[in-house]
Parts: sequence; structure tokens; C-alpha cells
Amino acid sequence: MKNTTLLAASLAVGATGAFAGGMDRSGQSIAPIFEDGSYVELSFGSITPSVSGTLGVSSGSMAPSYTRVAGAYKRDLSDSLSMALIIDQPFGADVDYPTGTGYALAGSKATVTTTGITALLRYKFSDRISVLGGIKHLTSHGEVELPFAGYSLDTTTENDWGYILGAAYEIPDIALRASLTYSSATDIAFTASEDLTGVGAADSALDVTMPQTVNFDFQTGIAADTLLMFSARWAEWSSTTITPDLYTTYVATGDNLVDHADDTVSYSLGIGRRFNDKLSGSVSVGYEESKGGVSGNLSPTDGYTSITAGVKYKINEQTAISGGVSYVWIGDTTTDISGNATDFSDNSAFGFGLKLSHTF
Repeated sequence: MKNTTLLAASLAVGATGAFAGGMDRSGQSIAPIFEDGSYVELSFGSITPSVSGTLGVSSGSMAPSYTRVAGAYKRDLSDSLSMALIIDQPFGADVDYPTGTGYALAGSKATVTTTGITALLRYKFSDRISVLGGIKHLTSHGEVELPFAGYSLDTTTENDWGYILGAAYEIPDIALRASLTYSSATDIAFTASEDLTGVGAADSALDVTMPQTVNFDFQTGIAADTLLMFSARWAEWSSTTITPDLYTTYVATGDNLVDHADDTVSYSLGIGRRFNDKLSGSVSVGYEESKGGVSGNLSPTDGYTSITAGVKYKINEQTAISGGVSYVWIGDTTTDISGNATDFSDNSAFGFGLKLSHTF
């Protein structure tokens, strides 16, 4: 049964993370630490959203396509102790309202880019019980352009630290594993360079907190060569606000540039199946509840439902390639422009990904 765990196709190669609550993207998986022996993986994903709203005229699709890359290295240091180094892009945002539409926010843009590096140690008390912990490093940068207000923002690139703690319980004979992982909040002290027509340019401190999170991951064999998989992720996005001085003083007095009214919980449920010694596949559904209320113009989505299908092919005993596709139904929402409600509905996204892995 243990081989089912090794051959089940990856579920984390689709577009779902692009529309999780707040600015979640990768889900901060620690799965590589549980691989057998020494292990390395590289992955690539491409996401193509279609997100538009209507206020008299259509905004046009304001969420551009983008790519993401990730990698991981794991090795055993002893029979009980192992380490892993994981690189991903845990948080991000891409907003680009097309010009020439007549929409009130035409030409507005915003980007948030992050790169995360996580170093983990796992200690096994037995074949069933283990604990893990480590540190994480986050590099972050943001830019905003709001032509309708004559406003722009560019932050410094900052490097900040946090930590991760977790534990796992396993029954190898039935491929059962349950793990709970806590990731601390990351406090970022940007310097924000703002420019506002009629006021001028100014630099000021801009403190932003990326949220603390909890991930629960569960898998178990339910039949020969068949694996049931479930995951849940809580993120405290209600603690994240972006409040640049000139924006909150002159552009939208007393309002934040970005805030989130609610924390989020995302779920995934899937089945993995080994067809033969070389080929396995998986299918999963994902869900995040819509919270209702008014969303921000820089993040006009509210929850999602998704389906992801993946396959994994073993090139040889050590090397495998995985691929997957996701389709996401993005939750409907409304935004506010000068007291007018804009309807964002019937939006979606498509994503695909590839992963190359090698055990040695």
C-alpha cells in the first residue's frame, strides 16, 4: 500500500491557489519533507483567469495570465532526522484593468510579488509519530498605479523571517498520514514611495502583515492502489491591511488601499489511483466559501469551486514527471466605485502545471 503514496499524481499543479482568499497562491505545502530517501523536484504552472465586472460598461478582463515556479530538495540526515529546503511563491496579486474600455478604473494596475524559502527539519520518534519545524524567509515587493486618481505607489523590496511548527501521525502499512502545520505571520516593514497629482511625492513607512496559517493534510489507502486525500487551510487574512499615507489621506480618506474582512478556509478532497507500475492519476475538487459583502477593486473575487485532474508517469525507478489541469469557478461578488456597485459574476480560471521529480 505504501507505493500508492509514492505514485499518486500531484494535486498541487493547477490554478486553484490563484483565487484562494486574500493573496494566497501556493498553499505553502511541506509535502517534500515526507518523501523517502533523497529527493528533488522542480515545478512550473501557468494560470489564465477571466475576471471582469460591469458598471455601465464592462471592465474587460482585469486579471492577467501569469506563471509560477517552485522547487524542493529533501534528504535524510539519519534514520530519525531529515531536512528539506522548499522554494515557492506563496503570496501574490496581479491586477491590470484594460485601457480604452470607458470603465472607471481603466488603466489601473497592481502587482504583489513574493518569493519564499523554507528550511525544515523533521524528527521521527517512531514510524508513526514525528515532529517538524523550521524557518521561512520571504522576499516581497508591491506596485500600484491608479490613473483615475493620479496616484502611484512603489515599495522597497524587503526580506523578512518567520517560523513553521508541525507534527504528523502515520500508519505506513495503509499509507495513512495526517499532518498539522502552523506557519507564523510575517511582518514586513516597507518604505512606500507614493506620488499623487496635486500633492507631490513622499516616502513613508508602510507596515504589512502576511497572515499566520494552519494547514491540515490527510491521506489514507482505501483499497488496493487507491488513495483518499483531504486538505484544509486556514489563513488569517483579516489581519492584513495596506494603508499608504497619501492614499488614505487624500485619495480615499480613511479607507485602506487593501483589506480583508474575513479569514479564509480552503478545502480539497481527492482520489489517487495507481493504474500500473509506471502510471497513476488523481482527481480532486476544491472549495472556498463565499463570504458575501463588498470586495475590493484590486481583488474582485469571493470564494471558488474547482476541479483538478493530474497524471504521473515514472520514467524509471528514480525519475517521474507529473502534469495536471485545473478549472476554477470564481465566486461572484460586487465592488464599490464612488458609491456605485459593480457586478463581478460568471468568472473563471484555467491552469496547468508540470513537475519533474527525482529520488536518489
